[in-house]
Amino acid sequence: MQTFTPDDLEEDILADLMEEINELYESSEQTLIELELRPEDNELQRALFRSIHTIKGDLGLVNFSPMIPLLQHVEDLLDYLRKGQVAYTSTMSDLVLLTMDRVKAFVENVMANGKADYDDSLHNQLVLAISRVTPDNAADHEKRLTEAVLLLNPALDVVSSDDDPQRVQIKPPTLAATGIPKDISSEKKQDILFFRDLMQSIERRSDYWAGRGDRIAKLAMYINDVAENPIDEEQLAVASYVHDFGMAFMPLKLLHKGDTLSEIEFNLMRSHVYKSARLLEHLDQWDMARKIVMQHHERTDGTGYPLGLKEDDICDGAKLLAIVDTYDAMTHPRAHNEDNVLSKKDAVIEINRSAKGQFSMKWVRLFNQGMTALLTKGQ
Repeated sequence: MQTFTPDDLEEDILADLMEEINELYESSEQTLIELELRPEDNELQRALFRSIHTIKGDLGLVNFSPMIPLLQHVEDLLDYLRKGQVAYTSTMSDLVLLTMDRVKAFVENVMANGKADYDDSLHNQLVLAISRVTPDNAADHEKRLTEAVLLLNPALDVVSSDDDPQRVQIKPPTLAATGIPKDISSEKKQDILFFRDLMQSIERRSDYWAGRGDRIAKLAMYINDVAENPIDEEQLAVASYVHDFGMAFMPLKLLHKGDTLSEIEFNLMRSHVYKSARLLEHLDQWDMARKIVMQHHERTDGTGYPLGLKEDDICDGAKLLAIVDTYDAMTHPRAHNEDNVLSKKDAVIEINRSAKGQFSMKWVRLFNQGMTALLTKGQ
């Protein structure tokens, strides 16, 4: 491990550098989502190339030399892509995002500590792996890209092709058939099935709710799996089924109102959070699920409800459920949007547009990663 100590730089310069990297990271994520759907779109390919080229140039201006060879080789790869000499793949997307993650972490460490550790040997291996992807060896591209991605993140699973055991690719998480976690105790499974059965009864209360509990639970569990399961999946499953129980005890004319709610009506609707959470109040084994339910309408800027919590005080489960709940509302008819239901792709784009201040950007990125894979498969 080596340590990089930069030249003396004004804090404003570093802050501007970090701001531009963050902006380019977010725009690149959006570009990669679009590329999964339109992999041969040359404008998108060129935009991705420009983002990496700009970051490399910015780091060169401040002499952050350890990151430049890695960025140069990713840029070379994207140059092949924009010239039509190599094909876009999801593994290439993983490589770009993981490289940008590494660059961001490096710059953040310099800003926080005045220095940053890096593994020069690993970077040399990465550069070698990426340089092996050339227009002349198309059959080996996926294997070479996977090797590079696994160097950046060794925790990823890989699978071999049945036809070619030498060909490996990253094993993606999959969307389960139900929102019930596997390999759990009989007691907890009975609880979750009970909550699911209750939700299915509640769904009959409104013409707009059919299937909602399973959809939200399945997608929340899937995105959590993409993130390598930092949220307890049993607690997340319960919260996914229970979080809107309280809505069933609202007047139907309010649930089905298409016009803007009055302040009194809106406050009544907001009370569903307390009603839902109270159902878990005396079930100590589901305490975290209750917390997720209580917080799933909080916003990272502190303007959410019921407590006006800010990002650091909101649990990960609530941050994830907020995104999945919003996505489901955008992609299925409700009284207020019956004629304006969004496609899955447009809903993902809209969540990214409205994310600042509302959602956790960390979980938006993970949501993007998971949805990119699902949209590519047509799920």
